[in-house]
Amino acid sequence: MNFKRMWAMFTARNHEFFRDRAAFGWNFAFPFLIIVGFGLIFGAKEHNQFKIGLFPGESRQAGMANTVPAAFQQGRYLQFINFASQVEGEQKLQHHKIDLLLDSRSPDHRYWINDSSPNGYIAEQIFLASLVPASEKLATKQLVRGVQIRYIDWLFPGILGMNMMFSALWGVGYVVVRYRKNGALKRLKATPLTPLEYLSAQMLSRIFLLMFTIVIVWIGSHLIFKFQVHGSYGALALIFFLGGLSLCSMGLVLAARGTSEEFTSGILNFVSWPMMFLSEVWFSLEGSPVWVQTLAKIFPLTHLLTGARKIMNEGASLVDVQRECLILVIITIISLTIAARLFSWNK
Repeated sequence: MNFKRMWAMFTARNHEFFRDRAAFGWNFAFPFLIIVGFGLIFGAKEHNQFKIGLFPGESRQAGMANTVPAAFQQGRYLQFINFASQVEGEQKLQHHKIDLLLDSRSPDHRYWINDSSPNGYIAEQIFLASLVPASEKLATKQLVRGVQIRYIDWLFPGILGMNMMFSALWGVGYVVVRYRKNGALKRLKATPLTPLEYLSAQMLSRIFLLMFTIVIVWIGSHLIFKFQVHGSYGALALIFFLGGLSLCSMGLVLAARGTSEEFTSGILNFVSWPMMFLSEVWFSLEGSPVWVQTLAKIFPLTHLLTGARKIMNEGASLVDVQRECLILVIITIISLTIAARLFSWNK
């Protein structure tokens, strides 16, 4: 392997990327906009989880009718929405736009729910519990020990990992196929450059750009949301680096053959979307079927996010995430080997 030839391809690919200002800017804007959006929605401590409809409508400033229990009015995570009539409220309830509908003037506390709504069931239980006198509620409240993690702190590594996944798969897999289609790879075939050198240069160029993007997005987002990192920044950088290598190597496998950009686009979507939903980017798979959790473990993004969240949210060290690091390294080596074996300059 000739590192001088690899360096030439590495710098050429970086220059090409930085010249494309639209793609360069979008790589920063996309994750930042998602983080800011979710931060504004879920970052507040008093996020309204359940929507309660009231009719006949009365302004919040004037106060609700006395038939609505005071304990329910003061409930956390409840958003009250006024409607002019019962018909309007039932229509919103039918389409899952609210979770519970109350008659604010009914002496017997009439309410309506949608039986197919999970949130409606929980809102109903909260409402019924508010009707029970406080002296009859026999339960002992306990708070979870340790540092409470905000949802945005849990979500942040997922958004970074998702952006890294799309950038790695499309920025490597799709681009190499495009090179093959327009004949650029055929010209490189006449040079001493080997497939392994070319693929390694593409992978290293992309991981350099990914890590550069993560640093900029992290700094900008941290200035707004003040993310809490309980572990080492060095360990966090390493897990993202290894995760980026494994994702880029997967993109190289998809780019090893083929000249059809449309077919490659379909394959990339087929791989990236299941990986995004099964790798706990947006939500935890805790409680899902065992076969779903097992399937999720084949994706490198799953191990990347598991390790990153352990370090960021739990203060884990490199020793604690060595299993995730080892799996990412193995995936990288296997994928890069397969890509080099299957790679073709012109078909």
